[in-house]
This record gives sequence, C-alpha cells and structure tokens, in this order.
Amino acid sequence: MPGTEEPAILMEGVDKYYGAFQALKSVNFRVASGERIVLCGPSGSGKSTLVRCINRLETVQRGRIVVDGTELTAGRKAVDAVRRDVGMVFQQFNLFPHMTVLQNCMLAPIKVRGARREEARETAMRLLARVQIQEQANKYPAQLSGGQQQRVAIARALCMSPRIMLFDEPTSALDPEMVKEVLDTMIGLAAESVTMVCVTHEMGFARAVANRVVFMADGEIVEEAPPDEFFSAPKHRRTQAFLGQLLKH
Repeated sequence: MPGTEEPAILMEGVDKYYGAFQALKSVNFRVASGERIVLCGPSGSGKSTLVRCINRLETVQRGRIVVDGTELTAGRKAVDAVRRDVGMVFQQFNLFPHMTVLQNCMLAPIKVRGARREEARETAMRLLARVQIQEQANKYPAQLSGGQQQRVAIARALCMSPRIMLFDEPTSALDPEMVKEVLDTMIGLAAESVTMVCVTHEMGFARAVANRVVFMADGEIVEEAPPDEFFSAPKHRRTQAFLGQLLKH
C-alpha cells in the first residue's frame, strides 16, 4: 500500500466554474505516491474537469492544488514543472498526423527535456515495445487502428518518464474489440507502481487495478472506498443507483 509521505496530488477546497455553472464544488482530493485511483460517475459529474485541473489544462477559481510538491498557483514555471512530470492520455488520441509514431514519441523528450535524438529514439522504441506496438514505429497515425493509436498515446506520455499518469476515459472513443488491448496496457503499467488517476466506466479495470474508487456526482466527491467495498457495499444512494445502471448493461 502507498506510504504516508507527502501526497503525489493534493486538492483542497477546489471550486471550478464555467460561467455561472459550477463544475467542481469544494473538492478535496488526495492521492498518495504510487496509488491508483479510478474516478467514476455519471456524465457531467466533474470527473474530466478534476483530472484536467491536476495539470492546469483548466484553471480553478478557488482552492489549492499541489502536484508532486509543486503548487499550481505559483506561476507559469510551476505549471511547466508539473507538466514535465505528469503524463496525460485523452479520449481522443491527439497524435500529430504528419509525424510517424516514432516521431510523435520522440518530440517532447527532445523539445522539453533536451534529450539527444539517439537517446530519445532508444527510449521511444523501448516504450513502443512495452505497449506491443514497436512494429508500427514508422507508420503514421492514420494507418493505425484506434486501439493502436491509443497505445501510441500511452507510450508517448511514458517517454517523458512521468511520475504521475492521468487518463481521461482512454477507451471511450474505441470500438469494443479494441478496448481490451488498451486496458491490458494500462494494467501492465499499474503493476509498475506508477501513480495513476483514471476516469473510466470500465469497472472490471477498476476492480483489477484501483487501490481506491472515487465516485463523483454534480461536481462533488460523493463516496470513495477500496474496490471490494465500493462494489459490494456502496453506502450512498447515488452510488447505488449508478452501479445499478451499470450492471444492467
């Protein structure tokens, strides 16, 4: 189980508005180093917003966010420092279409970390092999299936040697037969003690990987518990209703 040292992610009293709409309401959220969290909840509950706030893709109106010891409200340098150490994988793959798979993976280490080209290439090939897609290195994204593109996106994020990985519904844009290959990649990653926060409706993945499942509704964290407890004895009626709906499908 993760230790009790300084948390990898800390959110205290976070409010996030889009105009008059409040997307996050006084959210308090803590993730220990090496912990694996699955965020779930109905559409519009604030899950993706919460994850996007962790690496300052969204700014908040109130509250405090500390990532890997760096406070995000401490200016642009702090934001850049956090983004170097936080990898993010989105619903859409966000690969550069004019670059090969290998070039997509090499770009950030060279531009952001100042890696030598050969070093970046070796790292990229090693990580493409880790997600079992190294044979596609010289292809362009449009030549790959959705599942293959998402595995490239994961490898690209790992090329920056992140301490924390964020996933925002990484399988929701995939055809059902492609979901398993991406989840298997993430399960392998989880076995390596990378700190992970994953927004997903894949409850089998939550059972297999999560230390803690966090349920959100209406911009608030409603319930959180270890997977066994969360699925077998949910306490809040909103959680019970959500799981009841999932089990029908």
